[in-house]
Amino acid sequence: MKAKNAKLLPKENKILERLGENLKLARLRRKLTTEQVSMRANIARSTLWHVEKGSEHIGIGIFLRVLSVLGLANDLLKIAEDDVLGRKLQDAGLITKKRAPKKNRSL
Repeated sequence: MKAKNAKLLPKENKILERLGENLKLARLRRKLTTEQVSMRANIARSTLWHVEKGSEHIGIGIFLRVLSVLGLANDLLKIAEDDVLGRKLQDAGLITKKRAPKKNRSL
């Protein structure tokens, strides 16, 4: 059976494209060539090209390699670090009705 390839939404594609552009700018700021980065990341230059274009077919491990070469690997840890929506949902589920204090029954 053939595997289905899930298509990304346009909004998600724009996020990947922005990530690729940010990585390209970081490379250029460091005055590194595509050949230098791809060699240090142990990937093909064409793969780096796909990374910088924001291709949806690139695995997160490849992104991590490129980030490491650029000295930005710890930036990956910032993803979902401040989960505002998740915390609000969690807090909403924790709200309970207040109960009257238990009566002390002595016999």
